[in-house]
Amino acid sequence: MSWSETDRRGSDRSHAPEPAGGEAIPGFGFNPPSAPVPGIEITDLSALHRRVADGSLQRVHRADFHSLTLITQGSAEHTIDFVAYPCRPGTLLWVRPGQVQRFAEPGRMNGTHLLFTPAFPEATTDASRLADDWSAPNCWQLGTSSDYAATSALLARLHAEYRRPDGASREILRLLLAALLLHIDRLPRQGAPADPHAGGEVYARFHAELERSYATTRRAEDYADRLGYTVKTLTRACQAATGRSVKHVIDTRVTLQAQRLLAHTDEPVATIARRLGFSEPTNFGKFFTRHTGASPGDFRRAQQAIAAPPGEDN
Repeated sequence: MSWSETDRRGSDRSHAPEPAGGEAIPGFGFNPPSAPVPGIEITDLSALHRRVADGSLQRVHRADFHSLTLITQGSAEHTIDFVAYPCRPGTLLWVRPGQVQRFAEPGRMNGTHLLFTPAFPEATTDASRLADDWSAPNCWQLGTSSDYAATSALLARLHAEYRRPDGASREILRLLLAALLLHIDRLPRQGAPADPHAGGEVYARFHAELERSYATTRRAEDYADRLGYTVKTLTRACQAATGRSVKHVIDTRVTLQAQRLLAHTDEPVATIARRLGFSEPTNFGKFFTRHTGASPGDFRRAQQAIAAPPGEDN
């Protein structure tokens, strides 16, 4: 099936290597039942629920591939990285490798469901860059706008090529996927006060360095020194790209990683604190509580309760 439980070592390229400890949340690998072209599949939510009928999709889990879903019928909530998104016809969801998610109950909604591996887009294209952007939105409400029509048309072209009777072309599928991802990149970012591209090369370089170094430093001065900019220059770039300060962008990335490690693993909080560069667990606890409103222990217990099968205690 397209979603198959893995050995729980997902391929999240947006965070550090997985720890040796066990994981609280299962992972799914990409393994379509029949794939005319490796690395990509297009189906619908109802077919997915028929394939994975054991209820595991309704519990918190993660996948090691991308999934794009355009809701066409019904309404419900879909949870991604600890945020519940209300969905209705016209909602577009993009869940990236390693993100934590939970589906609504089968039958609540339906829509086109596109899956592709991180390696499927050409590595040198803007489409691949977009697929690697951990800070990009997960949800758009397109309604019945022209954006919805264009998104639906691109997905329909992908579906037609994928199901082509005389055989699908990997190159055409890659080009159509690239067109879809570039189209999504142009969609309005709800709640985002700034243009994600406005930070230019400065923000792009900072973003890449942050991905490499968030577990070793949270100081804006360190990033400025490594990149050859002033803190003021980094701040301007972050404000232009995200509407937030450079410190806020750094802390947001560290917080997201802390949430993932707390939810994915059973490692002690002190170990996670060290993994993220905190010298003392108490400092990590204060940092996490300040940014999430919950202590690390309370957050982990809440996620384990959500992840547990009905009637099973953690």
